Amino acid sequence: MANMSAVEANGEFVLTRGQGATVWDAQGREYVDATAGLWFATVGHGRTEIGDAVAAQLSRIAHYSNFGDHAVDTAVALAERLAAIAPVPNSKIFFTSGGSDSIDSAAKLARRYWHELGRPDKTLIVGRERAYHGMHVGGTALSGIPGNFEGYGTLMQDARTIAWDSGKALLELIETEGAERIAAFFCEPIIGAGGIHLPPDGYLDEVRRICREHDILFVVDEVITGFGRIGSDTGQGHWFASSRFDLDPDMMTTAKGLTSGYVPMGALFVAPRVAEPFFAPGGSTWWRHGFTYAGHAGAAAAAMATLDIVEREDLLSAATALQDELHRRIAPLAELDRVVEVRSGLGALAAIQLEDVPTALAMAGTLRGHGVATRAVGAGGIQVSPPLVITADELDRLEEGLRAALTA
Repeated sequence: MANMSAVEANGEFVLTRGQGATVWDAQGREYVDATAGLWFATVGHGRTEIGDAVAAQLSRIAHYSNFGDHAVDTAVALAERLAAIAPVPNSKIFFTSGGSDSIDSAAKLARRYWHELGRPDKTLIVGRERAYHGMHVGGTALSGIPGNFEGYGTLMQDARTIAWDSGKALLELIETEGAERIAAFFCEPIIGAGGIHLPPDGYLDEVRRICREHDILFVVDEVITGFGRIGSDTGQGHWFASSRFDLDPDMMTTAKGLTSGYVPMGALFVAPRVAEPFFAPGGSTWWRHGFTYAGHAGAAAAAMATLDIVEREDLLSAATALQDELHRRIAPLAELDRVVEVRSGLGALAAIQLEDVPTALAMAGTLRGHGVATRAVGAGGIQVSPPLVITADELDRLEEGLRAALTA
């Protein structure tokens, strides 16, 4: 994810430590972490209790295969804990090594599910323009960001992309391709890396209903929104956008906030409907898919410690407060000449839209000079998605840095 010639010419931005929502570079300069690493540092940097939990686990047993009937107790405990907060009761948990793994696992499981139901022609997977679903083969094929799939050829014949904001576009694809061909529709509740685009009113309900009516699996990509970042409209917060918006997903992909980035890990939530063919009593169906480090015991320990912090410090409610605070502080930046619009007010994330990609890339560099570490997203947006533990002082520095850089 870099123009390496530019990196070679301009040098690297090397970070050496972090605490809360602040990070320091190799020269000792400090920055407000406006991106939570890469959406993931929900509980902030420098949480020694997570490191201690991982160290204790690695000293006891670091990992073991989870193929066949093998399992490590910490991973089993985590799976049970995640199932208890799943948007769909009695969901199964399939561990992965990260978000891209979760997406490709969902794509394969969707196809295999229909095969087991005697409908092997349902192989088509559908994504949206502006969407980002990781960089494995399935996720790249689903990508709605042109630069992410250019130059790779056709990675999957059975993948389609439709307009990001139109239920009618999904209906038109169903009419063209036939519902008997479509396995699953992949949907980010809030488009993240594609520019932080909030869903139009009623859109999520509409596409969920369309999928139900046409027997298409509805896969919600919560790699970014999951584990607290989505906030709520009531103050209490939600673990997932699927819970906040009653999406009832057939599958839900997660990663990032699961361990707050301390150790790589992801999890695919599988609703009972989709899991049933693989758990049928007396059945002989194998789910021939997995990863060496899926359900890694050290990662599971990090996840358990992360979830402890989220619950103890009530970070679900904090995300709702941050959702409102970011909107209050950042929305007024839309008045500045170079700002096209600000997208905020839903979840603890926002985007400041500039004129084009070169302007946004230059602005990300300018912001470092004003003590803000962030990046360009989508077609000229600046990402704002700090750790949920960001303090009032850090928010002040973030707001002041953004305004100063944009004004300059």
